[in-house]
Amino acid sequence: MKLKLIIFDCDGVMFDSKFANQTYYNFLLQHYSYPVMDEKELEFVHMHNVAESIRHIFRHYPQQNLQEVEKLRQETGYAPFLKYMKMEEDLIQFLDICTPRYQLAISTNRTNTMESILEIFKLRDYFKKVMTAENARRPKPAPDALFEILEFYNCHADEAIYIGDSIIDREHSAGCGMRLIAFKNENLPAEYHVSSFLDILQLPPFQ
Repeated sequence: MKLKLIIFDCDGVMFDSKFANQTYYNFLLQHYSYPVMDEKELEFVHMHNVAESIRHIFRHYPQQNLQEVEKLRQETGYAPFLKYMKMEEDLIQFLDICTPRYQLAISTNRTNTMESILEIFKLRDYFKKVMTAENARRPKPAPDALFEILEFYNCHADEAIYIGDSIIDREHSAGCGMRLIAFKNENLPAEYHVSSFLDILQLPPFQ
């Protein structure tokens, strides 16, 4: 079937946000005088939603009240850490090329930070449907957000494609039978692999 819909992950795809996430979660740990994350923990928080990430990085500190951590998180917000996010250089060019041809949507495990990111980086007008871990019935890797996006645009899964960078994204797209473009991750099982957004335009579904 003809491609009608492109769905984007945020972290690791639209943005290189690993340093921002690292700074954010280390701030939470260091506020309570705990050591910073190791590499495996950094990879975990980069792929999972904030609630799962906090439980994971504080799992060795059962004495810590996670409700206090949540309160600190709410009071601090993510805004101070947005300056550490780096948008992919060719994202805007890709969006401008695709907007007249395809519907565009986002499915991410971010929560209430996604709207701020769209506003600050002036991306809001490109996306009519944005699904997060906050408004999806179940967060990724469950396919619920993708099903809701497909319903919103009245599309079938084979008329859409998902751009992701992690095994969570592979499970997310596979859950509804959607093709995956692996972004800057050659080792991720996917139908297609690219190293930039403009590379995507050369893929068979876009011809």
